[in-house]
Amino acid sequence: MAPANDLVDLVISQWTAECPSQDFSPMAVITRVFRLNALATRNVNRSFRNHTLHQGEFDVLATLYRSGPPYALNPQKLVAALLLTSGAMTNRLDRLEQAGLLMRSPNPDDRRGVIVSLTAEGLRVVKAVLKDYLNDLNELLEPLSASERKQLAGLLKKMLVRLDQDTPGGIDT
Repeated sequence: MAPANDLVDLVISQWTAECPSQDFSPMAVITRVFRLNALATRNVNRSFRNHTLHQGEFDVLATLYRSGPPYALNPQKLVAALLLTSGAMTNRLDRLEQAGLLMRSPNPDDRRGVIVSLTAEGLRVVKAVLKDYLNDLNELLEPLSASERKQLAGLLKKMLVRLDQDTPGGIDT
């Protein structure tokens, strides 16, 4: 049984009717990726808001958590991991510190520097948000079997590896 038509099918059929000599097959893929991104972002942002966070703040907490115990990094490593300006990082760190989710302490290896670490509350929050985040992602992927998920991940990775070679380190804006 063929899957039902979606909004992209309608858009492509309209374009095809107006411009029958054009190949709209790239739109069938990329427009769906764009729509999936928009819908996934909406759902995930709702989970972040339920924990009074923004995605960027979650990214900071998650980066500290992923680094492993003692869940601490210097700000420069956070900036590099998240591809942010130091000003944007300072703003995020200020908000998260005010919320009691992380703390800054003197860096024992550099008396001019600091170490950013998760507080016990920050660790509790990031674990709770991560659980909701993964539930959201699984819900989005629910129509796909495990093998389809693996195949899709491989195809997207194949595209991104080439694009990442063109822009080492991330997205140019």
